Amino acid sequence: MLHQIFLQKLQNIENRFNELEELLLNPEIVSDIGKYQVLLKERGKLEKIVEDFREYKKLLKEKEDTESLLDESEDEELRNLAEAELEKLTKRIEELEFLLKSSLIPEDPNDERNIIMEIRAGTGGEEAALFAADLFRMYVGYAQRKGWKIDVVSSNPTGLGGFKEIIFLVEGKGAYSKLKFESGVHRVQRIPITESSGRIHTSTATVAVLPEMEEVEVEIDPKDLRIETFRSSGAGGQHVNKTESGVRITHIPTGIVVQCQDERSQHQNREKAMRVLRSRLYEYLKQEKEAEIASKRKAQVGSGERSEKIRTYNFPQRRVTDHRINYSSFQLEEVLSGELDEFIDRLILIEKEKQINKILEEVATAS
Repeated sequence: MLHQIFLQKLQNIENRFNELEELLLNPEIVSDIGKYQVLLKERGKLEKIVEDFREYKKLLKEKEDTESLLDESEDEELRNLAEAELEKLTKRIEELEFLLKSSLIPEDPNDERNIIMEIRAGTGGEEAALFAADLFRMYVGYAQRKGWKIDVVSSNPTGLGGFKEIIFLVEGKGAYSKLKFESGVHRVQRIPITESSGRIHTSTATVAVLPEMEEVEVEIDPKDLRIETFRSSGAGGQHVNKTESGVRITHIPTGIVVQCQDERSQHQNREKAMRVLRSRLYEYLKQEKEAEIASKRKAQVGSGERSEKIRTYNFPQRRVTDHRINYSSFQLEEVLSGELDEFIDRLILIEKEKQINKILEEVATAS
C-alpha cells in the first residue's frame, strides 16, 4: 500500500479536482473566459491522476473483499478463482502505485524542450571519429522514429567519413526528457577499418545534451560578445568559399566559443550559433551554481557525470551495455539504427524510482 505521505498528497489533489469541477459549473466563472480557461487547464492536469487514484482505492477494496473470501471459503473451485483474481488485482495495484508515486514527482522544467547535442571524438584517433559518426546516425534514426527534426549547426568531418565534432539541434516535443540520459562517454570495441592485423581496439566519443533556452531566459549582453566571420569550408559548393558566411561568436566573460558554418547565409549561421551559445551559457551557469552548493556541503555535484563511461558498444559480441543500469542488449545493429527505447525507458524508470526513494527518505528524516 502507498505510504501515508503519498496518500495524503493524492487525497489533496482529488479534493482540488472536485473543487474545480464545481467552480467550472459556476455561471460567474463560465462567463469569465480567461479564468475559465485557467481552471480548465488545471483540471486537465489533475484528471489522469484522480482517475488512477480512484481506481486504486476501488481495487484496494476489491482486494480486501477477495482476501476475506479466501479466508472464509472452503470451496476449492471458488478459492482457485479468488486466488487468480487476487493475483490480477495485486499486479494492477502495484502498477497504479508506481504511476501515482511518479505523478507526484516534480517535473523537470526542461523536459519538453528542444535540445542541442554535441558529439566529439575521444580517444582512438580516426576510429573515434568514425564512432562519433555512428552515434550521430543513431540519434538521427531515433529522432526520425519520434517524428523530430534534426538540424546540423556545425561539423568537423574527417577524410574517412567520421567526425571530430558535430553539433546539431533536435527539435520535437519531449526531446530533452528522452535524450538527457545520453550525456557522457560512449565506448566502442571493434576492429577498426584502419587495423590490418585484425586486433580489437577500444575508442570513445563524448556526448553532451543541452536543453535549448529561449532568448528571454538567458540574458546575453551584446557588449560581452566578439563576433567574427570567416569563409566556410563545409558543404555548399563554390558559394561557401566566395563569401564569409561562417560565424564565430566568443562570450568574453566565460570564454565560451561557438561557431556555425553549415548554412549559406551569415544571418542563419549567426542565429544558430546564438542558439547554441544560450544553451551552453545556461549549462555553464547551472554547473557553476551546483559547484558552489557542492563546496558548501563538501561533496562533488553535477559536473563529473559527463566524464563517466555510460555505455559500451561491443561489435564482436553484438552487445550494447549501459553501465549505469547494468543492462545489456544483443541487438547492436538495431540500437545503432536508432532503436534506443529499451535503454531510455529503463533509465527513465530508474530515475523515477530514485526520486520516489528520495521523497521517502526526506519524510523519514523529517519524522
